[in-house]
Amino acid sequence: MSKKLLFLFAILATGTSLFAQGNGIQGITDATNMVTGYFDPATKLIYAIGAVVGLIGGVKVYSKFSSGDPDTSKTAASWFGACIFLIVAATILRSFFL
Repeated sequence: MSKKLLFLFAILATGTSLFAQGNGIQGITDATNMVTGYFDPATKLIYAIGAVVGLIGGVKVYSKFSSGDPDTSKTAASWFGACIFLIVAATILRSFFL
């Protein structure tokens, strides 16, 4: 009786694994398409954040320049560097993953 039960269990175990074949490739393809679909909106979002950071930096630098602060060039360089970093990082990430 136990041999029949073991045989039935073996047939049942192999039968369920046969139905699961082939779904892995489709799942990986779907995941890849979903991830690559997020890069274009994310890149545009990072560009928009860079524009806002640039505007805020411009106002900060102008206020320092108007008040006669001698540290204006360092502030301008740091804000400009932040904007350039955002733009370059978004472009490199997009080109690296797509």
